[in-house]
Amino acid sequence: MEQLPSSLKYICNKKQDPDLRLSRELFNSDIARKTRKFHRQIPDYHMSPLLSLPNLAQILGIGGLWVKDEARRLKLNSFKVLGGSFAIYNILKEKLRQCDCEVSIERLTSPEVKKELGIITFATATDGNHGRGVAWAAQQLGHRSIVYVHKNTSVPRIEAIRGYGAEIRIVDGNYDDAVRQVNEDSKINGWTVVSDTSWDNYTQIPTWIMQGYTTLLSETQEQLAAQGLSRPSHVFVQAGVGALAASVIGFYHALFPENPPKCIVVEPDNAACLYRSVAAGDGKPHSVTGELDTIMAGLACGEPSPLAWNILKECAACFVTCPDYIAAKGMRIYATPLKGDPFIISGESGAVTLGALVSVIQQKGLEKLRNYLALDDESQILLINTEGNTDPVYFRKIIWEGANPVPPEFWSDL
Repeated sequence: MEQLPSSLKYICNKKQDPDLRLSRELFNSDIARKTRKFHRQIPDYHMSPLLSLPNLAQILGIGGLWVKDEARRLKLNSFKVLGGSFAIYNILKEKLRQCDCEVSIERLTSPEVKKELGIITFATATDGNHGRGVAWAAQQLGHRSIVYVHKNTSVPRIEAIRGYGAEIRIVDGNYDDAVRQVNEDSKINGWTVVSDTSWDNYTQIPTWIMQGYTTLLSETQEQLAAQGLSRPSHVFVQAGVGALAASVIGFYHALFPENPPKCIVVEPDNAACLYRSVAAGDGKPHSVTGELDTIMAGLACGEPSPLAWNILKECAACFVTCPDYIAAKGMRIYATPLKGDPFIISGESGAVTLGALVSVIQQKGLEKLRNYLALDDESQILLINTEGNTDPVYFRKIIWEGANPVPPEFWSDL
């Protein structure tokens, strides 16, 4: 474990023989195909763009930099809808006793099915994007949603969820408190919980959510192939409870078991539950408590998903934690591209991986990490812009007003 002056911390996972059984079980190519086939039924579905930043890559001394821009996903500004919609689809199939059959969206919204199932209430806890995805999917399929948010959730994020017909309930606590509260209330009221984190006896729905994310990855592989690339050499992926990170890492380890990309998990330093878990060294998930104060609202989670952790502890190459200014720097780099590179709108949680990549390559004191990751002019690095401008007020504070500035001692000289 390395402690750096910048407060960027990392732990390299030097496991030489990872257990890939869970990755192969949950993220094999058959599951990815079924997942994408479902999403293709959704009206207005199209692949989100895979953008190349060749000029930034050249300055950083890497072979290529690719950004999967999920801010353009179904006009919902985030990838989260992929997981929530796939989970609700499977829940409805289960209620129709057709788990092993393909059921069209047209049938799920038919009068016959609506009469058989009635109106179902789907409930979830969120920092913003997951709740919006669940609310959207429930509304599209003619059902009801209740979304619990913690007390520090911004008004724009709440209103975006409410815009898709959800009832909002505010919990006096953090994200993890909201998760516990919605679970307790759902037991009393008979609601169906759609959570992207797992706990004892609650793993099937989080599994479906993680599998839903594979659509963006199978799209990415198709888009990379069009550029003559078989796979990325590295993936920097952000993590809250770890669901997306586990999906990305599980997918690539199932697809390329002999030579997977090196996958780097990036968290906020004030909500680094996965980093804390690997630092403990006992193979078990460990929690972070308190306010979880970070501008990366979508990653402000203190308790890892045990299901996701079981994949990450085996297959992640490295765990990195970042202060808020690194996420803000990533936002500004995306928003002020080099000539010839695309302009990308990215929120705090979406941009932290770019900020982390630039820091790893440029900051002094990180030579061991750079050597371990083998970042060089042959590297083809994949980032996922997981969200766009989900909080316009704070977005402008960062981009216009320079909130969360990089300390002068860590300024880059490009």
